[in-house]
Amino acid sequence: MKSAVETLNPTRVRLTVEVPFEELKPSLDAAYKKINQQVTVPGFRKGKIPARVIDQRFGRGSVLEEAINDALPKFYTEAVSEGELNVLGQPDVDITEFNDGQDLKFTAEVDIRPAIEIPDYSGIEVTVDALEVSDEDVDKSLEQLRERFASTSPVERAAADGDVVVLDLEASVDGEVLEDGVAQGISYTIGSGQLLEGIDEAVTGLEAGGTATFDSELKGGSAAGKTSSVKVDVTSVQARELPALDDDFAQLASEFDTLEELRADSVKRLENMKRYDQATQAQEKVLDALLELVEVPMPEKLLADEIQTRKHNLEHHQFPALGLDWDGYLEREGKTAEEHDAELAAQATKGIKTQFILDELVSKEQLSVNQEELTEHLMRRAASSGMSPDQFAQAVVEGGQVPMLVGEVARGKALAVVVEAAKVTDTNGETVDLDDEVEDEGAVTVEAGSDEETAPADEAADEATSDKA
Repeated sequence: MKSAVETLNPTRVRLTVEVPFEELKPSLDAAYKKINQQVTVPGFRKGKIPARVIDQRFGRGSVLEEAINDALPKFYTEAVSEGELNVLGQPDVDITEFNDGQDLKFTAEVDIRPAIEIPDYSGIEVTVDALEVSDEDVDKSLEQLRERFASTSPVERAAADGDVVVLDLEASVDGEVLEDGVAQGISYTIGSGQLLEGIDEAVTGLEAGGTATFDSELKGGSAAGKTSSVKVDVTSVQARELPALDDDFAQLASEFDTLEELRADSVKRLENMKRYDQATQAQEKVLDALLELVEVPMPEKLLADEIQTRKHNLEHHQFPALGLDWDGYLEREGKTAEEHDAELAAQATKGIKTQFILDELVSKEQLSVNQEELTEHLMRRAASSGMSPDQFAQAVVEGGQVPMLVGEVARGKALAVVVEAAKVTDTNGETVDLDDEVEDEGAVTVEAGSDEETAPADEAADEATSDKA
């Protein structure tokens, strides 16, 4: 076999391959064997039909076609190896010349990973929020804790904001009650916004035994997206009572004996949360600064495929769960189709660029992933997916996704290296030490996924690790 490589642009090449006919013999033999197992010819046992009979009965052309289909991937792979190419995605193959008994000639155009030069990144400087916990932050945290320990008691009065009401619901569309539109004994806190739009106004002012009807657009179920007439019956009105904020509450809601101790623990917990937020901000901003430093040619086909994949995931995975179609989604987001497409293209571009850069850093810094790091990452991914570690590990192995997980951890370590080299200060001008946070969370930031609802740094890095590249 002979092959040559022609560079079409920095991210795409054309391979020209010439294969002597004799090198097709193993594939021809395999083709005859395969056809032998699939057809029956009177007078011959299955699998024992001579090649000349197959040629006569089914045509030599069908054998040659089967042989070429078998041979092309092998010779393409050999040509890629000879050319020392780092290819992306599937090639566009064109057979330029082939006749029985003569050489097979074909071309294959394919995207390649572009050559990237990583400049000195030690001069990156970013600013993050200061680690400050105010009395207001602590008060809000304690108030949320009080809400969790609130009690309810029945009252004989009209329902008001903040009350808990027990409801029976019946939803109808075009005068017909929906099979999945009936529910009984639902507890709902007025003003929480966690049920149907319009229900707060409908039940406010009703006493137990009261009934109201209102219109609301259904977000899920068999009539998702349609406007329904909803009948609501209030069977009970209950007032919520918050516990007093004192030492007794501290003992009820925590391991502490006094409110002062609980308050001090809340300060420490909020500081840890803000410290994590600092680390996340630093990763986001350092990554953005790194992307600005590096010029990355973009493989057009890879980008188009990634955009299409994101659209597919939205339409076939997120939309059904949300009860939306494209029109409803765009209306919810307040965007035109053109604005959404432009945003999606920018996200995909950033994701692919991020993966290329971090992969190059993994190579440049000679970063590796040990078993402990991989196991810790797998545990985190299992937790975020709602699966047990054993279930997630089995799915990863069966799906051949172990290299993808290794890549995620390696890219996380690469990003951590850049963050460690950067100068990070807070809004007060104080230097921020992120060594511990970056070491612990680096691999978490760079995980696979393609969810438009993720945070910016996660989105950029997650999108980059789809491993289409």
